Amino acid sequence: MKILTLNTHSLQETEMDLKQQVLAEFIAQEHPDVVALQEVNQTMSAQALPALPPRYVAVQEAVAMKADNYANALQNKLIALNQEYYFAWLPMKAGYDKYDEGLAIFSRKPILNVRHFQVSKDYEYTNYRIRMALGIETEDGWFFSTHMSWWNDPEEPFAGEWKKLKEKISDLPQVFLMGDFNGDANVRNETYDEIRNSGWLDTYEAALRKDDGWTVSGTIDGWHDQKEVEHRRIDLVWSKQAVPVLSSEVVFNGVNQPILSDHFGVMVQYES
Repeated sequence: MKILTLNTHSLQETEMDLKQQVLAEFIAQEHPDVVALQEVNQTMSAQALPALPPRYVAVQEAVAMKADNYANALQNKLIALNQEYYFAWLPMKAGYDKYDEGLAIFSRKPILNVRHFQVSKDYEYTNYRIRMALGIETEDGWFFSTHMSWWNDPEEPFAGEWKKLKEKISDLPQVFLMGDFNGDANVRNETYDEIRNSGWLDTYEAALRKDDGWTVSGTIDGWHDQKEVEHRRIDLVWSKQAVPVLSSEVVFNGVNQPILSDHFGVMVQYES
């Protein structure tokens, strides 16, 4: 099994069509079984799609999918490359005052069930502090994409969100949690240790083969009031159960593949 996570920073990036094509070609070449994406955006003012895309599993009806939806564009490019993926998209909040910002998950195998929920407090849709999780079930288990808050956020600290997330998935025995956790894995007694001390397995640490693991360089959006460091590992893949992890590789970092976002991606391979 191969699983991939990437915060796409979509529609904020230049040359978006080219970057979507690079991602689609990477997926066509590597065939990840599950792809978890964050900051999967569409422009609020864009026209609604006249019909839903192929193999799309809808999880809500409140926000229509628009013509420039990142997940839809990626699906179209995958279809053009003769790749058959199923996918779900969840709008989460208003981003940059002009986007519906959301989460998405793509799967090579049919999606059997979906689950989505809010882990933050109740806010208006325009509040950037809204945080949610989107999960799909395939025959290989449950896979969630999430984008969490900072440990020391004055209104929405990570610990409260983590407590809610654990409660929402407590009935699921087999779960992979993938995404942007906004917490540096090298900082002790904060986000990373909170998750690890809850009994979750960091697939990077468990991997037989791995690289340096860095998923951001320098200061990115949302980190301007944090301590400045050269690199951080904030995009992670956690497993609720013990699994044999063969490898963990940072992708789209300008070394292995072109940079697509202000975050790099992480691809994990494990024995199912």
